[in-house]
Amino acid sequence: MRERNVFRGKVVSISPNRSFEEGAGPISFHRRPSMGRDAIVLPDGLLERVERQVLGVARHGDRLRAAGQQLRRGVLLYGPPGTGKTHTLRYLLSRLPDFTVVLLTGTSLGFIGPACALARMLQPALVVLEDCDLVAEARDFAPGMENPLLFEMLNEMDGIEDDVDVAFLLTTNRADLLEPALAQRPGRVDLAVEIPLPDAAGRARLLQLYGPDLKLPPEVLAELVARTDGTTASFAKELVRRAILLSAERGADEAAAEDLRAAADELLSDRDALTRRLLGAADAPDPEPTY
Repeated sequence: MRERNVFRGKVVSISPNRSFEEGAGPISFHRRPSMGRDAIVLPDGLLERVERQVLGVARHGDRLRAAGQQLRRGVLLYGPPGTGKTHTLRYLLSRLPDFTVVLLTGTSLGFIGPACALARMLQPALVVLEDCDLVAEARDFAPGMENPLLFEMLNEMDGIEDDVDVAFLLTTNRADLLEPALAQRPGRVDLAVEIPLPDAAGRARLLQLYGPDLKLPPEVLAELVARTDGTTASFAKELVRRAILLSAERGADEAAAEDLRAAADELLSDRDALTRRLLGAADAPDPEPTY
């Protein structure tokens, strides 16, 4: 029954509100991503650390077991939105074709118990908790308030036997909110890695990755890299998409430097306007009084 389980080796999520997706009961099936390593743009050495903890343990499981070492492990990816945490997750899923993957995010984080039970039964397995701060906020933020989902998460991660090949992969935009008993205890989270904003070299690689057909002169690439300081990987992706759209609107066969500059003008202007509004810029007009 375990070897031929319909969920074995699949990527699934658990949701009580599933309607027309392919699945069984509250469990939905998802297509496993197909992604090469060259699609990941991170600072030197960072991806290697994540690969060693997630993929390396899976690859050398027999040797670790023979040495009396645990296979259970947890990795936390944290950083600002849009820097590539989910993108890195998708890459790891593509490198684990035989793993059963259980995805939990949003309201489905409440199903940590069934997800871990499924992972234990169908190991090797990966349990993904996206935006884990939704249920793993530090108890200091709400003294005296019970958080049953936090305790269930801690108990489930502790309850996985050491020799069971189950990995936990957690993501968050707000690592500062996390319960220390989760984020700072080996055996639950063994590796916490910040996915930072891309540096200049990273932004250049991202523009080339998302626009492989763009013929960017070195001086234009350098200009765009300088102008996009402080932006995310998703910003670079949208910049290329918008430049191609602008070139199509003017009837050109391919995007040119003028399209990339115009796209950068639009995106940076929109971002700056939103930032000023969110931060309450000093030059923003005072709202009209209402009575």
